[in-house]
Amino acid sequence: MKRVITYGTFDLLHYGHINILRRAKQLGDYLIVALSTDEFNWNMKQKKCYFTYEERKQLLEAIRYVDLVIPEKNWEQKVSDVKEYHIDTFVIGDDWKGKFDFLKDCCDVVYLPRTPEISTTQIKCDLNKE
Repeated sequence: MKRVITYGTFDLLHYGHINILRRAKQLGDYLIVALSTDEFNWNMKQKKCYFTYEERKQLLEAIRYVDLVIPEKNWEQKVSDVKEYHIDTFVIGDDWKGKFDFLKDCCDVVYLPRTPEISTTQIKCDLNKE
């Protein structure tokens, strides 16, 4: 069984998120999503989520491409996650290109193009204009 992992906040879930999850799942048999916790988002990314971790987790678990959701608590856990979950492929959006090449010692690293016309940041910005 080929295992794939991706990371993200997945707040205000939209079709761009679905696209990346679908394409990540196509790279293997089992997709794990490491979902950023509320504490990690606030303390490390200075990002306030609209939905709580538990709400975002429920949304992800309802998506047919996602097999398991685990918490992302810090930047450093990626190597241990890859080893613990026997990951074959690490997937992330191409806006991170090159940042996770250090994982190539442990697994394949794939940077997928994002859906260009949609982002959570753009949605929040558009909603603030109204």
